[in-house]
Amino acid sequence: MTTKMFGTGHRPRARLVRLLALGLTLLCLRAFASGWGPLLAQSPATVATPRASDLPAATSLADEDRATDQAVRFLENRLRSDPEDAGAYSKLAGYHLQRLRETGNVQYLTLALGAARSSLAVVPEERNIGGLTTLAQAEYAGHEFAAARDHARRLIELDPGKSTPYGILGDALLELGAYDEATEAFRQMEARGRSVGTETRLARFASLQGDTGLAQRRLFTGLALALDAPAPPRETVAWCRWQFGETAFALGDYETAERDYRDALTTFPGYVNALASLGRVRAARGDISGAIAQYEQAVLRLPDPTFVAALGDLYALAGREGDAARQYALVDQIGHLSAVNGALYNRQLALFHADHGMQAEDAYGDAAREYGVRRDIYGADAVAWTALKAGRTAEAQEAIQQALRLGTRDARLFYHAGMIARGVGDQVSARDYLQRALALNPQFDPLQAALARKALGN
Repeated sequence: MTTKMFGTGHRPRARLVRLLALGLTLLCLRAFASGWGPLLAQSPATVATPRASDLPAATSLADEDRATDQAVRFLENRLRSDPEDAGAYSKLAGYHLQRLRETGNVQYLTLALGAARSSLAVVPEERNIGGLTTLAQAEYAGHEFAAARDHARRLIELDPGKSTPYGILGDALLELGAYDEATEAFRQMEARGRSVGTETRLARFASLQGDTGLAQRRLFTGLALALDAPAPPRETVAWCRWQFGETAFALGDYETAERDYRDALTTFPGYVNALASLGRVRAARGDISGAIAQYEQAVLRLPDPTFVAALGDLYALAGREGDAARQYALVDQIGHLSAVNGALYNRQLALFHADHGMQAEDAYGDAAREYGVRRDIYGADAVAWTALKAGRTAEAQEAIQQALRLGTRDARLFYHAGMIARGVGDQVSARDYLQRALALNPQFDPLQAALARKALGN
């Protein structure tokens, strides 16, 4: 019996079996040419939550930038000589989406949408599954969730045996707040075979439902499947490790969160999500200067409004009021640079304004308009928080109940619920929610957590 390759190092069969028992639900190993025959793992729903020590050690994975750039140039040259090559367009769209995931640069989103639409202009969807798939994925990435949902449904009609369309459908339905339908879509996806995409999607859904243990087990399985690939995809592995950190941070486990973020950066140096999250956890651990340094790196790579606003908050805590004001002004500028930015960042801008007591009515209007078409729990939370700041307490009360309806364990949701209760004079509920927020994650936000403690003290 041979030794199976797991990640970038050799691990004996006994080690793999132990990991499987903790939730590493691998596909039949015969598919990976291991010669072991089918090893079926236990369901993640029935096994113990993995410990940090159970995660395989992080190693730097191959930089795919050069290969991706070469593939893009090849496809672009191909299309110059044959602009009717629908397959080349859809492959090009896929590479642009990969670069979007790696960098967060919205220019790649525009390129992906254009390439996917060009593919379908050459060959219609009935004979162009690849083009329709990349279009639905790009629409989802661009927050065109209803269009992504509709195109995913069309993909299922055209190719019902594949799991990918169900994943896109489930993703879009989650964002639209259609949670029962999303459950069925993910059930259908899982029935068609487990994969990294299946496990990470189910992890997110478990987290939304308040089951953080199951979310961690699903992520563990997803990471294992990614590392088990012949050439583990760098961005996918880094994303999984970053998500482990996000789960730990949400539970107030800052030491584990920091380790996970650093593991993501070991895997993918400069990975911007992990850079920003490392700044957030450094702030939670009291290292404001270290947090500023991390966020400055993140903002240089990707001026996402959330990162820019967080950097502004840290400057304010450090007494650098001028620097803070410049970051706050930049948040609005970024959000209004283009229609694409407006679609991507509308909710972030509304919450930023509510957090900082700015443009209360406009923030409420933006949140309410988005919630009219995107009725997920975080959309309800944005309506609730902005409504409170705009003096619309009855609407805030109604919306926050919708935000809490899945049982999500999120300190920020509890904080908003507590402040809304406080705003209507319900001191018992206010104290309960604020205590829950701070017990779950005492430093969930550098400024807002301090306001929660102040409210409890009063």
